[in-house]
Amino acid sequence: MAADELSSPTRKRGRDEEEDEEVVDAEKRLRGEEAEGAALLGLANYEDVEEDDDAARGGANGQHEEEVPVAAAEEDEEDVRMAPVVAAEEDEDEEEDVRRSLERRPRQVELRRDCPYLDTVNRQVLDFDFEKFCSISLSNLNVYACLVCGKYFQGRGLKSHAYTHSLEAGHHVFINLQTEKAYCLPDGYEINDPSLEDIRHVLNPRFTTEQVRNLDRNKQWSRALDGSNYLPGMVGLNNIKETDFVNVTIQSLMRVTPLRNFFLIPENYRHSKSPLVHRFGELTRKIWHARNFKGQVSPHEFLQAVMKASDKRFQIGVQSDPVEFISWLLNTMHSKLKSRKRNRSIIHDCFQGELEVVKEFHRKHIVDKKEDGDEQNGDTGSDVVAETSRVPFLMLGLDLPPPPLFKDAMEKNIIPQVPLFNILKKFDGETVTEVVRPSIARMRYRVIRLPKYLILHMRRFTKNNFFVEKNPTLVNFPVKNLELKDYIPLPKPKGNEKLRSKYDLIANIVHDGKPGEGCYRVFVQRKSEEAWYEMQDLHVTETLPQMVALSEAYMQIYEQHE
Repeated sequence: MAADELSSPTRKRGRDEEEDEEVVDAEKRLRGEEAEGAALLGLANYEDVEEDDDAARGGANGQHEEEVPVAAAEEDEEDVRMAPVVAAEEDEDEEEDVRRSLERRPRQVELRRDCPYLDTVNRQVLDFDFEKFCSISLSNLNVYACLVCGKYFQGRGLKSHAYTHSLEAGHHVFINLQTEKAYCLPDGYEINDPSLEDIRHVLNPRFTTEQVRNLDRNKQWSRALDGSNYLPGMVGLNNIKETDFVNVTIQSLMRVTPLRNFFLIPENYRHSKSPLVHRFGELTRKIWHARNFKGQVSPHEFLQAVMKASDKRFQIGVQSDPVEFISWLLNTMHSKLKSRKRNRSIIHDCFQGELEVVKEFHRKHIVDKKEDGDEQNGDTGSDVVAETSRVPFLMLGLDLPPPPLFKDAMEKNIIPQVPLFNILKKFDGETVTEVVRPSIARMRYRVIRLPKYLILHMRRFTKNNFFVEKNPTLVNFPVKNLELKDYIPLPKPKGNEKLRSKYDLIANIVHDGKPGEGCYRVFVQRKSEEAWYEMQDLHVTETLPQMVALSEAYMQIYEQHE
């Protein structure tokens, strides 16, 4: 019993000494971490740390004047145990702040001309027609193209996919797809070498105003890397999957000179934030670029923008109508290009004309809608009410005569032919067209203002409750010198203006095959040689003007004479 009493103060003193030693060790660790943090942050060590050291050593040697109560000792022990954790958290916060401030600073990149890896660049595999997404993270931020294998990777930092690829595959030359700067990884220096200029031109084709002005005079062929020759502006477009309706529309619009010239210079539409407008501009520059690595272009990025802007109304893998597509495309691009002050754009400047529409319908349709039963419009003694309005248009739809139902003596259907001037009479202001929707009415149309570029659409497809039927009627049309004033009445020009009613064909879209299953091709004219080319996706062949007139025309674009 006495031994226990004697030993208890000894054990208590030993426990106090152990606790004091733990306190000293913890404070030493804390001071060590603070010293490391101070060394990292470039801060000076203060002298009061030494005084704390002396006090801690004195406490460790048992030089306490009073005995600390047990409860107070437990609280001190808890505070000491928490102190390293709090200090460590503060140090981590400080280190994080320092790291962020270093990241925010612009990195000093070395600029070198003598990169030893430039001979590894492989231009044969470079293809900038597809979306600029990292092949691993699928991000479109800060994407680099490997100039050795052609793949896209994100970033060039120590933990980026491009840096990892450079170490794993031994590919060292990369180009930023946005800034067009070339870098060597993993070394990290920027490459300043004129031998990479041709790659920059393919990545982002550029045109000066003088080059744009002389495009239609250029008769020179260009040579691709594989040795094939191609004509700038007459390159084939890749059919990704049933996208021939997009290809023929693009090829037709590329013949519209003011529209092409507008989109060849990006400064003209810099104010627009629409991806559709910028993708169309990029595609236009690639088609007319004379320094391409290959003789065809893939409209993949443009198709992605079309799918997004149209809410998948037009998409890859689903066949659509080029007439519907060009109507949607022109209206959408006009809405994205027009400014707040003026409701006009390059689209309306090229394609917009004006019609005078006279609509005749029976009075009973109005009487039924009245609430008070009083007559409001027209004469009281007439059953037919006529409304006259002016309507702008971007294209004119022409109705074809119905095909014959009976076969001839040779047991073959006769394919009828009709002159273009006969179906243009719809717009002479006298011919009546009966419509059922939205209500039964008799319509008369008259052209009162002709556009610079006239789009005509032959309505070959009729849809009923069961199937879609195609009208095979051939339309006979002139390739040059279509004179409209001889067939439709036109308003007299104002003042000294000249009546411009003569047009030349520049594009003719044709449908081959059954409705809903066939494919589209287009005949286009090259102005520098006045030669005609037949284009179907990647196939581009020169043809005779007589062959253009023998096709089943579906949509045509005519250019007004100056």
